[in-house]
Amino acid sequence: MKPRNLAILLTTGLALTATACGGDSSDDGAGGKVSITVACQPAKTAPKQRKAWDDDVAAFEKAHPDVKVKSTDQQPCFDPKTFAAKLAGGQMETVFMVPVTNYADVISKRQAKDITSDTKYVKNFGDIKQNVRDMVTKDGKVYGVPNVSYSVGLVYNRAVFKKAGLDPDSPPKTWDEVRTAAKKIAGLGKDYIGYGEYGGGNTGGWHFAQAIYSRGGEMVTGHKAAFNSPEGKAVLQTLHDMRWKDNSTGSKVNIGWESLMQQMAAGKTGMMLGAPDVVTDVVQKFQGKVNDYGITGIPDGKASLTGGEAYMINPKASAAQTKAGLEWIDFQFNTPGKGRFDFARGKANGEAVGVPNNDYMGDSATGKKLAEERKANASLPVEFYEPYVATSTSVEPKLEPEKAQELYAVLDVAMSAVLTRENADVDQLLKDAESKANSILAKS
Repeated sequence: MKPRNLAILLTTGLALTATACGGDSSDDGAGGKVSITVACQPAKTAPKQRKAWDDDVAAFEKAHPDVKVKSTDQQPCFDPKTFAAKLAGGQMETVFMVPVTNYADVISKRQAKDITSDTKYVKNFGDIKQNVRDMVTKDGKVYGVPNVSYSVGLVYNRAVFKKAGLDPDSPPKTWDEVRTAAKKIAGLGKDYIGYGEYGGGNTGGWHFAQAIYSRGGEMVTGHKAAFNSPEGKAVLQTLHDMRWKDNSTGSKVNIGWESLMQQMAAGKTGMMLGAPDVVTDVVQKFQGKVNDYGITGIPDGKASLTGGEAYMINPKASAAQTKAGLEWIDFQFNTPGKGRFDFARGKANGEAVGVPNNDYMGDSATGKKLAEERKANASLPVEFYEPYVATSTSVEPKLEPEKAQELYAVLDVAMSAVLTRENADVDQLLKDAESKANSILAKS
């Protein structure tokens, strides 16, 4: 994610009736129709994307004349500050989005409906990768329809690589190579940053997890912190040395999730960890140059943090609402050529099409069709992302650890310390973080 994550789209038009919220067992809305609310309508500040969504609602309602769809557009779609309260207060939409970090909590609290017998309404459900479906399955029961799955790689600026005398078609494969390349890029001048990293806002700890996984380390084992390890020390020591010996990370400590992407878009940062959708945001939101960015596999490639999201159904939804909600999910999020997979429309609307940012269908028939249509309608140079595509299938995907956000906050301290203090004691930082993390994990 984007924490990336993970961040996406959603609303609160809270003047909702009980039926609209999925909180009534009645199947009928106005005029005898089944009424459902659906999350994640694009904001008014994205008029083309919002119109596309509204057009999709109209097309869906035409194909399903017994269904009335009401969209909500709170932005971002998932807001951790309000999500739990909205669920607990019964104000969640009939169809709502849940990031992978919250699957287990929502399912264990029975805040999502068991849809095991209803997945037939999602025609391509069986084409979703088994390990992705397993994430929304508990005790043999299915509680959601995954629609995003990604793993982290290395995003890099091809133009900056060329300026530094590096081959953009042979990006770094190891952390040692990242360090070497970063030093060369920093040598271009004081405004150049070889490798960008986070130090706060939970994004520092999030990237720590990505980096330790790539080296073969673990965050948590048996409900105990496992990051005070040789791999964890390597993460911090490498970053410390890049900052203070190589001067290749820059002196600014990035906090917010978007800060590194803004830095990449400015054209003087060489590399950062990120999922492929980072390129989409750098180009589309922050006006980076379309032909400047490439993606390759995560350095060392022992494993990669995976993330994603799924749509779930309000447990108060009636049978008819459940059917209508799943048919909406099928139409809008799982069908090639329709909804969010209408790549031709996306290209016409000026969207950055072509990044391999979602592999939840794998090499199934649907997955292959999506890949073909994405490439056929690409507005981005897909050949620059082939190193990522070629390596991602061989890298072990690893889920975020339990109590992820709390652990990330703890590890922010260590990440910030090595970026701001030349005399930072890596061993002590890890020891302190381990102690705090175990206190958090003991409350599980």
